[in-house]
Amino acid sequence: MPILNVKVSQPASAKLVHDISETLLELTTRILRKRRDLTSIAIDFVPQDNWVVGGSTLATQGRNSFYFDIKVVDGTNTKDEKAQYIRESFAAFDKLLGNLHPESYIHVHDVRAEAYGFGGQTQEYRYIKAQP
Repeated sequence: MPILNVKVSQPASAKLVHDISETLLELTTRILRKRRDLTSIAIDFVPQDNWVVGGSTLATQGRNSFYFDIKVVDGTNTKDEKAQYIRESFAAFDKLLGNLHPESYIHVHDVRAEAYGFGGQTQEYRYIKAQP
């Protein structure tokens, strides 16, 4: 049940939405062991003229960038899994966007189960309900 919020410095395209979402779904299910059918992704496209790194736009620098965050329930992933996820995600976006600025970010949020949920129920409630 993670939610991913993604920003990329590219023009919107159906192909890029597909490529980004499939890439993130693969990484999220394989590395973080999250269910594909419960993973949501929202993608925003930001013009390079509107993305500034170090005081200069990406358009001026001739670079691309991305940012995404993902929310997962605290304690469901190890430090090593999160490090692998960040490393492989960065490499994947480098392939997807090309000429990637090193100041591109990934943030894995560990959120409390009692403060996070979907469908009107917290993850804590789902955990307790599933206990024998």
